[in-house]
Amino acid sequence: MSKIITISREFGSGGKYIGELVAKKLGIPCYDDAIVERVAEESGMMNDFVKKFGEYSPSKSLFAFSFVGRNSAGESIEDYLLKVQHDVIVNLAKQGPCVIVGRSADYILKGVVDTIDVFVYGDKKDKIERVMKYKNVSEDEAKKLIRDTDKKRSINYRYYTAQTWGDYKNYTLMINSTAIGIEAAAEMIAKLY
Repeated sequence: MSKIITISREFGSGGKYIGELVAKKLGIPCYDDAIVERVAEESGMMNDFVKKFGEYSPSKSLFAFSFVGRNSAGESIEDYLLKVQHDVIVNLAKQGPCVIVGRSADYILKGVVDTIDVFVYGDKKDKIERVMKYKNVSEDEAKKLIRDTDKKRSINYRYYTAQTWGDYKNYTLMINSTAIGIEAAAEMIAKLY
C-alpha cells in the first residue's frame, strides 16, 4: 500500500479540495498551507514569500528564471527555499501516511517513500468559473490568474526537476475534475490508495 498521495494540479481544477477530501476519507493529514508555515519557520522567511516562491518561479520564462540573483556559491534565495521545502516534505512523508498538495512533492519523494502521484486538470470554462467564485474576481482576471499561475508552476517544476509539469509520465493518475467531479475524483484516489 502506498503511504503518500501527492496532488499536483492546474490552478482552478479543484486539486487542493480533492486532496483535502481524500485525506478526510482516509483519516490522514493533508499538507498544503502547513508546509508553507513549516518552511517559513525553518528558513526564517516570511510566509508570503514561501507561499509565492516555494511553488512558483519568480519570472514567466525559464530563461529569465536562470538569472535570478545568486550568492558566491551560485545559490539563489529560491534555491535555498527549495532545499528547506524539500527537507520539510521528506520529513512529513517519513512521519506516516498523508496527502501533500503541490510543491513538486511527486518529484521530491521519488525513491524516498511509496507514493501515488496524481495530476488534476480541468476544462478551461470550469476552471474559470471556479476561480471567479472562490477568488471573487472577474472572468478576465480569472483567465489571467489561471494562465499566470500555471505558467509559473510549470517553469518552477521544470527548472528544479528537469521534467515537464503535467506530463502523464510523471504521475500515477491523471484526473479531469470537470469530467469526473471533485467528490468522485477524491473517491477514486481513496479507492486506489
